[in-house]
Order: sequence, then structure tokens, then C-alpha cells
Amino acid sequence: MSFPTLSGKVIFFYWSRLDSRNLQDERSSDPHTYEDDIQIVKMKGDRLTAGTLYCASQTVFVCEKTVPKTTEPDVQQMKESSNCDNDDVDSDSNSNNDDDGDGDDADSGLQTELGPQPLTVKKARQLLSWYTLSQNPNMSAVDKKPPLPPLWVRCDMSDPSGTTWLGAETVCVANKVTGVKMYSVTCKGSAVDKKSLMSLEDVKQEHKKRHPSSSMEIKGSARFNLFGSTMVENTMIESLSSVTVDLKWSSVENILEVPSLSSTAILNIKIASGDMRSPMYELYRELEFLQTLADGLRTGQTEWLEPLERTPAVSLTKAYVEELQSFSKAVPERATKTAENTKPKSETPIFSSFLERGDLDFVEQLWVLMRKSVTSCQDIEDCLKLVIEALRGSDLKPWIHRDSSSSLSKLILQCYHQQIDAVSLTGVAPISMLLEMGLDKMRKDYINYLLGENLTTLNHLRYYLSTEVGLQEQVIRLRKLHHLLEIVVTCSTFLALPYDRLFLLTQSCLQHYKTSPEDEEHEFQLQIKPALICHFYETEHPVLWGVQVSSGHGPREVRTCLQLSDRPLIDHVLFDAEYPNETVNGDCEDPAFFSTMVCCSLASFA
Repeated sequence: MSFPTLSGKVIFFYWSRLDSRNLQDERSSDPHTYEDDIQIVKMKGDRLTAGTLYCASQTVFVCEKTVPKTTEPDVQQMKESSNCDNDDVDSDSNSNNDDDGDGDDADSGLQTELGPQPLTVKKARQLLSWYTLSQNPNMSAVDKKPPLPPLWVRCDMSDPSGTTWLGAETVCVANKVTGVKMYSVTCKGSAVDKKSLMSLEDVKQEHKKRHPSSSMEIKGSARFNLFGSTMVENTMIESLSSVTVDLKWSSVENILEVPSLSSTAILNIKIASGDMRSPMYELYRELEFLQTLADGLRTGQTEWLEPLERTPAVSLTKAYVEELQSFSKAVPERATKTAENTKPKSETPIFSSFLERGDLDFVEQLWVLMRKSVTSCQDIEDCLKLVIEALRGSDLKPWIHRDSSSSLSKLILQCYHQQIDAVSLTGVAPISMLLEMGLDKMRKDYINYLLGENLTTLNHLRYYLSTEVGLQEQVIRLRKLHHLLEIVVTCSTFLALPYDRLFLLTQSCLQHYKTSPEDEEHEFQLQIKPALICHFYETEHPVLWGVQVSSGHGPREVRTCLQLSDRPLIDHVLFDAEYPNETVNGDCEDPAFFSTMVCCSLASFA
């Protein structure tokens, strides 16, 4: 069998070349241009919000309009139309000539930022027909060709239905292509009146139009925000952290119904460090200072943070050492009590109740004083020199933890035997010593919480606590441990999750960060029982609510889905929203929802 038109043949050979090139290089995501104004991009299906139910785990081809490059008028046109002085024009001209030395950068700087652009519905249907043609095994040119990934085309809603996506996916049985599933995504702008939304019966009838099957299965899904951005006096306070819950259940009876307690529930947890609402905030500030020291060691330049104490670091250190020296001959109990009384107090009571320890040794207390007051490498050098001189004077034998590993801790152990090695405090050595002190102290802070709450064991923390690696790697692992605690403490404090869920979450995070870099954008997932958080969502409006009607089984399963969301699920079309996003799911009793309908049709190859 031959192709009916020349254009069909051209598009088929184009798909074949694209297929062989892309599938051999899974890392390639560069767009490929077709007909000058169309580009095809390879991406993961989970980036297509409206099509996530159908292709989230697959690689897909996305077809869209090529974004034109918009540049400013050339210098000659500016000279002819400008009323500026000649000096100004010459200056602009020189500036443009300098840019010409790097043409790509110049174009990039002048290009207008545009998002993905849609094609007409007519063009999308044409591309999908060619895609379908290229996958038909009954055509000799297609024989023995591997099936292509799904194709999704962005559409401009130019048809009466308001189509925003059209998609196609091959159906395979026993490694043989037997048909194609065709998808259409239609959207409507925001609506407050529930009567204007489709009813459950409407969704069923829409499914029956394409699939007159007597057997249908109906499932519901919903997403609620549990923690993140908040509304205060009609003002949205944005947060980089978010905890949402995805619920799924069967036996749907009404649109926008509240999920049942028999639903399956998955928490999606994405926490950014530095949130002032977090009990971890004080420890985050401590970590920031520690990171400043590490950056200074790596680059040779240290950007010192604003000190939290007005008293100079040397004065604070001198007063602390002298106070301990004055009690050095006292009985051990009194000396210990004095050391505890001189321990710096946390500024945040809620932080104290969670993570502040009552057993800070001499080096840890010195770290707390110095990290709040030093503003230069000279400050660090002077403070450490003062301490080391006191240790050599044999009138200061402070208490330290047995497992302390910093250089200063080792000197203190030597002072017990009145044999202290010579110490060089030149160059970056003082910063390195202070960094070791901070690493030692903060590791113990994290251990104290995790072991105290029985969330893990020292054996599971071995990777994070290792001092066998370099200081920079130790800081990286400490940051991972800090982010882990941000996640666990947030779920414990704000969601009040029970011990067994916190334990499972801790183990999941520990395992993840053993092999993955620190990433605050990563979303951790945790399965829970809806009853644990039902008091959060039963009185709230969902940010996403959907119902899915399906029939058939396996590769021949077909689905019709209605999704209601507090914001558009499409990023390439602008919607006229009567109500701004801030008030969509605010305090109003009747929230506005955008409607997205996804329909599927099955075409079998004879």
C-alpha cells in the first residue's frame, strides 16, 4: 500500500528520522523544526498537566508553534527616527557593536519572552492524521518499525468545543501495533455557579457517545492544599513550601463531593528551608553561617553575614573563657552548673522545645558565641588564639563530648595531658577550624532530635555523619540532613502525623539523599489514612477535583475525565477569569473553577 499524498509520505519519513534519532539518545530534548513554523519537543508526560492521567510515566512528543525571535530595530533605523543627541546615538551604536561580538547572546537578550505557542485545531488534526498513518502496520513502509511515543499537539481553542490539546498514542498487543487512541482536551474559563458545571450524568453520557459499553467504572480524585501559601487579610503570602494530599476513591455520586474516608491518600511534600514559620528557622540561620564559612574556604572570599550580637567576638570569647577559668578550681558539679548557665539562649522558644540541646560542651558553646559575632577572618583568629593560649596555661580544662572530632576538640584532649601541639592560625586555617566546630555541633543537634524521637538509628545516619570525607562534602551532607529535618518537623508540627508515618517518611528521605543531590524542589510522597488529615480538607475547597469514567481493559481501556481546578491546567492559552486567582479559593463560600474535559477514542487498524 502506498501513501495517498506526497505530504503524507514526507511526514512519515520525517517521523522515522525523528524516531531513530531521539530514541537512541534518551537525554536529548532539543526541539526539532518542521515546516519552519512548527517545532517538536520531547519531554516527560508528567509535564503535561491535562494529560498526566494518560501519559505521566511515558516520554512524549509535543508539537507546537515555533516561537519567533523578536529583536529591536537596527541602529540605522534608530538614527533616522531618534531625536537624541549624536553622542547618545554613537553610544548606543558602540553598545550594539559590542553585542555583535557574541551574536547568540545578543539575540537572546533582545528576544521577547514567550511561553509555548499553540497551533490551529485544523493543523493539529492534520499532524495527528499523519502520525496515525505512519503507525499503521498495514502499510509496507511501516512494517517492522518500532512504535513512536505518544504525540500531543497544543491547540488554540479555535473550534466551537474549545480544544486545547489533541493527542495520539499507539495501542500494542503482543508487541504489535493494533490501533491508535485519540485524545482531545477541551477547556472552559472559570465559573462560580455550580449549575454551569457538567453533572456526573453529563460526563457518563459523553463517555457513552464514544464507547457504547454497558460496563463503566467511575473513580473520583481530589487534591487539597494542607500547608503552603496562606491568605492573611485578603493578601496572599506566598511560600516555597507546600504539602498537598491526593485522594482517590470509587463510587462517585456527585460532582465536587468530599472524598470518603475509604479513599487512598498520598501526601506530596515539598519543603523549602528558611521558612520563618518553621521551628527549624534558627537552625537554618546557623546553617547559613556555616555555609558562608564553607564558601569562603572554597572561593577564597567570604561574604560575612550581619552579626546577631553587638558585642565584638573577641570580647565575648574573652569573657566566656575568664568566667570558666574563675571556676576551674571549683568542685566539678559547680563548674558544670556554671558552664550550663553561660550557655547562649535561643531567641525562639518553639525552636528550643524541638531541637536545642541542654548538653552543649565547651567547643559547641564557643561556636554559638562566635557564629553570632564574628565579622572577619581576623575575628576568628583572635578568638581561637585567645582560647589556645588559655589551654596552654593549664588553668582551663573544659569539658567536651567524647566523640568530638574538630581540631579544637583534639587540642582540648591534649591539654588534659599538658601536651598541646603547635597550631598555625594563618591563611584559611582559622576558618577551617571554626567550620569543623560548627559541623560537629550541628550534627549532634540533628542526631539528638532523630534519635530522641526514635526516627532512625546511628547506623542509618552513618553516611551523613562521616568525617572521613572533605569538609565541603561534610557540609553538603549536613545540608541534606537539615532538609530532611525540615520535612519531618513540618509534618510533625503542622500536620501532627503519628509516629509510624514520621518514621516511614524519615527512612524514605534518608534513603533518597544517600544517592541524590540536595533538591528543595523534589517532592517526597507518603501514603497515609485519610482520617489523619480529614479535618484539614473536609471544610476546604479542593485545588483540583476530578471524575473519571472508564471502560475496557488493558491497552484497550478508554477513559473520559472531567477536572475542575482553581486555576487553568493549560499554559499556552489565556483565559478570561472573572475572579482573580487570589480570591478563587479564598474565604468566599462559592469558589470559581476552571473546567477541563479529556476524552478518548479508540481507532483499530483493520
